[in-house]
This record gives sequence, C-alpha cells and structure tokens, in this order.
Amino acid sequence: MPTLPFSVAPIGPVLVIEAATSAGSIALLEREDRADPWRVVSEAAVSMGSGREDLLTPAISALLAGAGLSPAGLSALACGAGPGSFTSLRIAAALTKGLAFSRDLPVFALPSLLLAIPSTPAGGPPPGRYLVALDALRGECFAQPVAVTPDQRVLVDGAAARVPREALAETADGAALVEIAVETGVHPVASAARWLGDWSSYGPVALDGWEPTYGRLAEAQVKWEATHGRPLPAS
Repeated sequence: MPTLPFSVAPIGPVLVIEAATSAGSIALLEREDRADPWRVVSEAAVSMGSGREDLLTPAISALLAGAGLSPAGLSALACGAGPGSFTSLRIAAALTKGLAFSRDLPVFALPSLLLAIPSTPAGGPPPGRYLVALDALRGECFAQPVAVTPDQRVLVDGAAARVPREALAETADGAALVEIAVETGVHPVASAARWLGDWSSYGPVALDGWEPTYGRLAEAQVKWEATHGRPLPAS
C-alpha cells in the first residue's frame, strides 16, 4: 500500500491506463507544478479483448522505455475506473495494482466516460454540458452527465446511470450526446486525463479493496446465476 499521504494529484510522471472498451490506451503525463496543466509525454493505443495475447504489458514497457523511464521512475498511476468491458477493465486494474504494490505508488481511479469527451484541434474539449453514453448490452446504455468548464476542466455533472437506449435523448435533457462506439469513432482516451483537473476526488484508492465500476455483472456470471437460481459464490 502507498505510504505517502497524497491528498492531491501528483506532479508526475504519471502512467494512465484506460481499457473500458476494446480501444484501450495508455499515456504518460507530467507537469512541473500542481498549478500547471498536464503535459502528454507520450501515448499509445492498445487493442483490448481481441485475443488471448497480453498487449497491454508490452505496450506499457515500450512507452516507459521510450521516455527513458522504468516503473520506479513514476510518481503515481491512474486507471480508467469504468464502466465498460468487464474483462478489459479487470485486466487493466490488475496490472495497475501489481505495478502500484511493487513500487509503493498511489493509484487514482478516473471515471472512464469522462475520458471520452473529444478535444478540439486547438486542444481541450469545448465547454458545455454533455451526456456520455456507452452500450451496456440488453438494450441499455451507461450514461454519465459531464460538464466542461470555460477553462476546459472536465467534471462529473451528476450520477452515472444505466438507462434504456431509447431514453438517451430524454436523459440528456439538452446536453450534447456523446456516444462511445466503433461507428462514431469515439472512445475513452488515456491522455484525456489531463483535462480532469484536480484528481483528489479520484484517489488515492485503497488497493486492497478497489475494483473498477463494471456497471453490470459479467455475462458468464449472469448465465451461471440464471442456470443455478442463486448468486455466484464469492469464493
């Protein structure tokens, strides 16, 4: 467990891992002072859930090596906290926890849907109200209200919910709808963590108890419980 009493976001370098969808990504951020904006040192896309091969670990190793760093040179880790793909989120969380435990690093759990607000070519997301939606299967979507301030900080603007797909427009209530999907080309991006401002709301988390917000049970667990008529035992 981290021993340092981090109450605000670290300065850097910070490794951010995001895997709420099959379009995973990683980024290395840093800044000189907590009052400064984050700078993206490097970033990379990582395909998740496409096979049995682990692509995330070598991608992280390559990203750090390219920046002349080892895990020991990090000041913190940040992990996309979902909701999203059960398997991909679980893999990213397990890897994040392993790195954190081995190097005694704090971990910040960043809401994945906040990382999907698109940026302008000039940099930074346009100010306004948004509803970020992600397919939750079974005719539902995960929906997260988001606000972008005039100084381009991305903030949670209400509780996340699981809503019927046909109710998305009503749920948006005038906010711009951002749909995460292959068809739209929109997905959470690790480097977008630089727009979240003060990370103190997102950690550090207790590594022995933290898990991503999966949003719903894994399909395999749902089928097991339906077959057996009882909850799947924890152990």
